[in-house]
Amino acid sequence: MEYADCRGAQLCAPTNAMHVTKNSISHKHMNDFVFTPAHQLAQMIRDRTVSAAEVLDSYLDRIVKYNSQLNAICTLDAERAHERAEEADEALARGENWGVLHGVPITIKDAFETAGLLTTAGYKPLKDYIPATDATVVAQLRGVGAVIMGKTNPAKLAGNFQSTNDLFARVNNPWNLNYTPGGSSGGSAAAIAAGLSPLDISSDIGGSIRQPSHFCGVYGLKPTDRRVSTAGHIPEVPGMSRCIRQMLVAGPIARSIEDLQLCFSLIAGADPRQPEVPPVPLDSPSCKSLQHVKIAWTDEVNPYPVAQSIKSAMQAVAHKLSNAGTQIDQWIPKFDFISAWQVYLTISAYTSPISQPFDFDYVRDSLTLMLGEATQGDRGLRKISNVPKIGFSTALNPNMKGYFAALTQRDRFIAQMDAELEAWDAWLCPVAMTPAFQHCPTGTAIEIDSRKVPYLMASGAYTIPFAFTGHPVVVIPVGYTPDGLPIGMQIVGKRWREMELLAIAQEINQVVGNFQHPPGYSDD
Repeated sequence: MEYADCRGAQLCAPTNAMHVTKNSISHKHMNDFVFTPAHQLAQMIRDRTVSAAEVLDSYLDRIVKYNSQLNAICTLDAERAHERAEEADEALARGENWGVLHGVPITIKDAFETAGLLTTAGYKPLKDYIPATDATVVAQLRGVGAVIMGKTNPAKLAGNFQSTNDLFARVNNPWNLNYTPGGSSGGSAAAIAAGLSPLDISSDIGGSIRQPSHFCGVYGLKPTDRRVSTAGHIPEVPGMSRCIRQMLVAGPIARSIEDLQLCFSLIAGADPRQPEVPPVPLDSPSCKSLQHVKIAWTDEVNPYPVAQSIKSAMQAVAHKLSNAGTQIDQWIPKFDFISAWQVYLTISAYTSPISQPFDFDYVRDSLTLMLGEATQGDRGLRKISNVPKIGFSTALNPNMKGYFAALTQRDRFIAQMDAELEAWDAWLCPVAMTPAFQHCPTGTAIEIDSRKVPYLMASGAYTIPFAFTGHPVVVIPVGYTPDGLPIGMQIVGKRWREMELLAIAQEINQVVGNFQHPPGYSDD
């Protein structure tokens, strides 16, 4: 069988000689575990109840079956993945264990460099780019035995809340193909939701892990700023000066909190390639029960209107947790969300033009977005967003003084959010104003309960504040809209306390979490 990417270009086929162990299982049984969490697959492979090659075949079969309608996987490395999976099985037969992900197939967002494997970031000038080295997070996962089977389809240069780019077909949401899975990690979230991969490494600078996780009904972790190295991430475009030194993080998308915990523990830590990533050890969770934590929640922050279906889901979460004995209080921090939004955009406006070539495509894309933000959606919200003024003023008068003034303001906002969150173990809030929306041109206003909201604000109003302040966030699925689209929730924690946050998220997930695979993507 031949495997193809979502452009229809033929890639590689698996070798004809498949490794078969004594514990070979039927094709139907093989498909039974495509929705099994990665940490459980790893244990099954180590126990030799299933082979790494068999697990890989199950995922490759599903990619062939479903990817042509989702376009979630943009580049497949089936032949080399088969070689590596067979090597993993042979190593276990000799008593060798490569690590905690020995033989587990995973995918990587096509914004991270992968040695010897096409890495494009959805950007035309990189259509033939094959890196010589792995991004740090990729190398770390290979080092504990993971098998890289392919790359997931991103937004162009990780710069959009929909996953469209210049090289591959747009990514579709497995819950409804007419809807976007979000961006920029839309291929990642769609692949995880539909069972095409058990674990994906993604990135987030404004919501790119969290919004797709919400739109596709899966789990995602945005770590603390500078907790995980982003060396080998695009942007910056290879050859450009390194300028994105704040807010960009790497993190996992998965189908369980346990997989987020495992993956994060593997990729967190100092990296010689990025000396500003500090050698901060992982925190030890307090292991508090829900009856001994203080949780804050909100369903809406003024002036950002949230769809009623999301507000209802948040209210249901608060009710369930209260019934479980949790001390949970409705709360909004004394935090200037509007000013934080504008300073975030200012920093982005300084770094974006020098993270990629300042060419015709960049100017066209920027003008298209700013024109949409200036003319589409509620007038009052457009004024609050202020995207065109910030973008144009920064582009026309870039200067070091303005850039460092924005960074100084960011420091103050970080300290303020730290102080606001001090009284709470976690804060629950929406991921976006909207659930997944229908595919549309970038910059088109998004309709939320008959009110049109500017494009960036609709998806970014609730994610950008925590990218800006660098606080860690876990997203879990908590419900569905009347139309059957997933609803996720942000669980925000204290900086450098990811393991505590993940432990709390696991407790919350036991009460309100609700992962289900989309209809039509069964494991039969």
